[in-house]
Amino acid sequence: MDLFARLAVTDLPRAVAWGAKLFGNVEAFAPNDVEHVWTLGDHVHVYAELLPQHAGHCAVTLFLDDAADFLAAAADRGLLPDSQEVYDNGVRKAIFLDPDGNEVGIGGAAA
Repeated sequence: MDLFARLAVTDLPRAVAWGAKLFGNVEAFAPNDVEHVWTLGDHVHVYAELLPQHAGHCAVTLFLDDAADFLAAAADRGLLPDSQEVYDNGVRKAIFLDPDGNEVGIGGAAA
């Protein structure tokens, strides 16, 4: 099984640039003129698709073993979370909003 999580966007080049800041140097490819795919792990992909009518209505959460390292690397690339949460059980979640308002959450277990 492969997982593809979609972010509907209004401007594909802008979304690709934003995704590069968030995801960093990961395998990526453009299967056609309206999609761009980032491969984040074995069989795990997030992709931007040019779908203006649906842009800003997507939410994706990635739960990582190394969330703190991921957040530090994104900050080094100039991207900081729009908000952060800590749940009662100690789980942390950083929320990034792309230029269209789609939410990409980065979660990690309690320290």
